[in-house]
Amino acid sequence: MYKINEVFETIQGEASFTGTPSIFVRLQGCPVGCAWCDTKQTWDVNPTYLVSLEKTVEKKADSEWWANATPQEIITQFEERGYTAKHIVITGGEPCMYDLNELCNLLHDAGYTTQVETSGTFEVLVPKETWVTVSPKINMRGGYDVLTSAMQRADEIKHPVAMQKHIDELEALFEQTGVTPKLIYLQPISQKAKATKLAIDTCVKKNWRLSIQVHKYIGIN
Repeated sequence: MYKINEVFETIQGEASFTGTPSIFVRLQGCPVGCAWCDTKQTWDVNPTYLVSLEKTVEKKADSEWWANATPQEIITQFEERGYTAKHIVITGGEPCMYDLNELCNLLHDAGYTTQVETSGTFEVLVPKETWVTVSPKINMRGGYDVLTSAMQRADEIKHPVAMQKHIDELEALFEQTGVTPKLIYLQPISQKAKATKLAIDTCVKKNWRLSIQVHKYIGIN
């Protein structure tokens, strides 16, 4: 059973799959504690907010409601809602708190591609066909370290930045783990002008890439 906060169809707005029609499956639970997190409603698994899967799919605003669901029940919701996207983004919360092999394999068998967005602080348990986006959460208040194994599994790095220290921390992580992925995206936190300029200047200097959260600029989920 997976703990589901919400399921919705939209356009992926970040990193390599920007512009791709996608179904987001947001899982409940995250102990990492990022100060700028925009999905804090997913942090706690509070039994008070346990509801049916249908209610999590139908909700219109962020909430702490969550539901238990099997992989097949999740796919059934896609079909019942008439979703047409074939790319699935498994996010959170921290999705890698769960073993995602069963869910991803069933999705692949049903003709979907899969992507997991993770902080890199838990072992990444997914099939080799799953695209792994690591957004390394360094020195967060939860006290979790970014795992070398997660960095090694990453297909891309998507790193939120607001100031130079965030870039310095990322470079230190590369040195510490011995892993420098081919695809490195910097993502300005909250679309602030100073953070955006820093990200652009750094990307140009280091031949990295810019991720600007397109969905927030055009006003969609």
